[in-house]
Amino acid sequence: MKKVYIYKGFERFWHWMQALLIFTLAFTGFEVNGAYSILGYETAVNVHNISAISLIVLVVFAVFWHFTTGEWKQYIPTAKNLKAQAQYYITGIFKNAPHPTRKTILSKLNPLQRLTYLVLKLFLIPLMFVTGLIYMFYRYPMGGEIYSLNIGSVGTIAILHTIGAFLLIAFIIAHIYLTTTGHTPTSNIKAMITGWEELEEDEDNKTETQEKTE
Repeated sequence: MKKVYIYKGFERFWHWMQALLIFTLAFTGFEVNGAYSILGYETAVNVHNISAISLIVLVVFAVFWHFTTGEWKQYIPTAKNLKAQAQYYITGIFKNAPHPTRKTILSKLNPLQRLTYLVLKLFLIPLMFVTGLIYMFYRYPMGGEIYSLNIGSVGTIAILHTIGAFLLIAFIIAHIYLTTTGHTPTSNIKAMITGWEELEEDEDNKTETQEKTE
């Protein structure tokens, strides 16, 4: 095993800030929907809206960072070892089976993670943003008057937004669980805090480390 600097500063900042904003949105979103009353309806709505705009700004910066650094290539899906990875998560992980894929600097995500994150970034997150903005600006002030978007009702929009929220929460629960499946239960979390992770030393990692430093 060799310690490798695998997660850059912005990558870690983006990850934890995104997590904080999503948890805030979930907490305030459930309160807005009447699940409980802690902050109060008006405060919950304001915090929810501010967090939503903050998340959109963060994602814009993250998209820019991914494309300017080439990190977007991490999410290109591949069928190689996809079935083996699924079998590992379903049964192999409980039998202490060897991991079917190996993490490297240029390949941080396994095939199933690539596919999951691609769906998350291309469909689920945009769904939440679009439905949330429509719901937020369904009625808006302009020139001293209140205007409405040219749609009959936001009922369907609200349902789609809620379904998306539950799917996002399901992903987070699975994500938190899978972070405990590293070399130790906390190794993946420590790596996302410090940027350094212990990877198996082999020719692929040596080559990729050299390419990153050149």
